[in-house]
Amino acid sequence: MDISFLLIVEIIGTLAFAISGIRLAAVKKFDWFGAYIVGLVTAIGGGTIRDLFLSTTPFWMLNYWYLVVTAVALVLVIMFKRYLVRLDHTVFIFDTIGLALFVVIGMQKSLDFGFPIWVAIIMGTITGAFGGVLRDILINEEPLIFRKEVYATACLAGGISYWLIHKLGGSVVLQQVSCAAIIIIVRILSVIYNWSLPVLGNDNKDNSK
Repeated sequence: MDISFLLIVEIIGTLAFAISGIRLAAVKKFDWFGAYIVGLVTAIGGGTIRDLFLSTTPFWMLNYWYLVVTAVALVLVIMFKRYLVRLDHTVFIFDTIGLALFVVIGMQKSLDFGFPIWVAIIMGTITGAFGGVLRDILINEEPLIFRKEVYATACLAGGISYWLIHKLGGSVVLQQVSCAAIIIIVRILSVIYNWSLPVLGNDNKDNSK
């Protein structure tokens, strides 16, 4: 495993997720502290749930720089709020980048703990998606993962790509890059072509009248 590569991935992923959370908090007119908390929860929420499942100390309790990176994200949003808040697609961009990179991190950590690939795919999906779930709950929005958008499905596609490259004998870095790339591509294509999963709804009409 290339430690320096994963470190870069984690920093970028943390920054991207924190910006996506803070940007939405700004739209909701949270103050700076509230926005920081939303950004931090977005960045560390999924990984914290993963680590609890793996029975290990949550990662952010072992290194303070996650707090620092979130602070940097807050400063960036404050400085460029005029552009980031106005452009709706900025949330999609940063959320997609964070999603892809955090799935990679979650999968790699699960594999390092000796779990099989199917567990790693689930842990990767939790790492990538559940920070956004907590973010949406904090800002009183329906979680994105539960909407029609292709979200968790993109994580699964990336995880399968990771597994296939592994089976083909590709390097660990290639597995990680392919996983992130597939997630980003699937998310972008789902928006361009309006892909979505079927909605589970009640089609029965009220015949009481």
